[in-house]
Amino acid sequence: MAKKRILVIDDEASITRTMKVNLERTGAYTVRTENQGRQGLTAAREFKPDLILLDVMMPDVDGGEVATQIESDPALKHVPIVFLTAIVTKEEAGRDGQEIGRHFFLAKPVNLETLIRCIEANTTA
Repeated sequence: MAKKRILVIDDEASITRTMKVNLERTGAYTVRTENQGRQGLTAAREFKPDLILLDVMMPDVDGGEVATQIESDPALKHVPIVFLTAIVTKEEAGRDGQEIGRHFFLAKPVNLETLIRCIEANTTA
């Protein structure tokens, strides 16, 4: 079975590094990280992910703008985007996150079990 390709875009290097290590350790995922929102579209075009984990609030460009760019690209518009945010608490988001509009979101910090459940629920085999 092929590994799912996950792109993590978050300005906090410690978050992207931790997600990469933990997800790749499962053996089920290949993870690319990007710490600048403005590089998100380029990274997505190059990596061709199965799912994108995208921080909402980044200093250079917000996640909403990055999502709009990705969704406007014909080659990427089908890729599910899950927003990561510290704006809401885990209690507000619920154990397995929430959906706002067409996008799912998870409250940071995200534990590995919740992250994997979210990835599996939002990607196809």
